[in-house]
Amino acid sequence: SDSSLNSWKKATEQSVAFFVFGKIMACFAFGKAMRLLLIDNSNTRTKFAVTAPGQDGYDIQHVATRELDATLVEELNALDFEAAVISSVVPEKAALFRQGLSLRPLHEISHESTLSIGIDYPHPEQIGADRLANAVAVHARVGAPAVVVDFGTAVTFDVVGPIGPEASYLGGVIAPGLASMTDYLHRRTALLPEIDLAEPESAIGKSTTEAMRAGAVYGYRGMIREVLQAIQRELDAAPTVLATGGDAALIAAGLPEVREVIADLTLEGIHLIGERNLA
Repeated sequence: SDSSLNSWKKATEQSVAFFVFGKIMACFAFGKAMRLLLIDNSNTRTKFAVTAPGQDGYDIQHVATRELDATLVEELNALDFEAAVISSVVPEKAALFRQGLSLRPLHEISHESTLSIGIDYPHPEQIGADRLANAVAVHARVGAPAVVVDFGTAVTFDVVGPIGPEASYLGGVIAPGLASMTDYLHRRTALLPEIDLAEPESAIGKSTTEAMRAGAVYGYRGMIREVLQAIQRELDAAPTVLATGGDAALIAAGLPEVREVIADLTLEGIHLIGERNLA
């Protein structure tokens, strides 16, 4: 009857409301609504974002890493945040953050951080903080097995796989970044120009620039595909592949193996690790 249907709808809506309210309160109970300053300090660029409860995505600011100094770091204290989380692969810049942000709680990501995954790696202290953040983020999104391909100054592959009852960071692959390769060709040769990376018009370049683009884009896609195939053979299962980083959209456009490009994946991982370690 209509009355029974309406009663069922009302009960369902109440159940959903209580569930959502419970999830929100759980976040507050475990400190997850804390406003965090996220810092992704990489070799080329450093990104900043402040999280807020209920926020969808990140309002990201960035600066060239070489321009980071004590004055700029000190200015971050004017932002509205309760604690900071740092992923840094540049030790001298990490030291600036530790000193400049010392007035509030700060967590610097490392293998000693409390993570949602294990680490199956003989020398975990050698794992870059950004790689751990990527691994945590991909596991939160798609579980295991999974691979993150991060197109930065270097292109890295980070693998999360099942080890017994839990997922663990297993290691990965590091190769020269796309821009590093094209810049090297320009600097080390007399006639090869500096190029903007873009989709080649064809595989057979009709100019030096187009020939270099074809080599960079098609060559990198081939490298990514071969590395992913080798990883899959060792995992004995097809991993879900996500990509991130500056050149990810360009290269992944020709790689059906990549399920999705997530521009802010590293920040997602930094955020998750910060919640777990600063709550």
